[in-house]
Amino acid sequence: QGFSSAFTGERRPKGDRIFEALGATDELSSAIGLAGEFSSEKGHTFVEQLHKVQCMLQDVGSNIATPRSSAREAHLKRTSFSEKPVLELEQWIDSYSEQLPPLRAFILPSGGKSSAALHFSRAVCRRAERCVVPLVQAGEADPNVAKYLNRLSDYLFVLARYAAMKEGKEEKIYIKPEP
Repeated sequence: QGFSSAFTGERRPKGDRIFEALGATDELSSAIGLAGEFSSEKGHTFVEQLHKVQCMLQDVGSNIATPRSSAREAHLKRTSFSEKPVLELEQWIDSYSEQLPPLRAFILPSGGKSSAALHFSRAVCRRAERCVVPLVQAGEADPNVAKYLNRLSDYLFVLARYAAMKEGKEEKIYIKPEP
């Protein structure tokens, strides 16, 4: 019939912003899963962090699927999203950033399969964030969900650079074409 149910039981059109955001978040988890598989093959120690992120994305989805306008207090309590995961991402970003050389130019998604898959995950994350922000602005989702996705994209960028460095792979630099 072209409708689906939110966690609250409310029926909404499948084209609703909530389902768009849920789809983008699900796609993000899948992209991170692929990046995790490539990274696992290379023995990267951050794979457990990626698994934890995928679990957090389930909580992100629960929050998105519970529009505040139709949620009862029990729904909101069950699907709340705290700032703690945002702060954890910031710690991870700082930890990996300290080990990387400073950026001196734009880099292109590259640096081996692990790195390229992490860059792809970052791009999907940015789209998920763009889908969630209007929900937050409309008061339908927790602002910490948008903050989490914002910090997650930065984490995935730093992690992509870290993976390339650890694997000894070269990051391709943007070169402006001659006019």
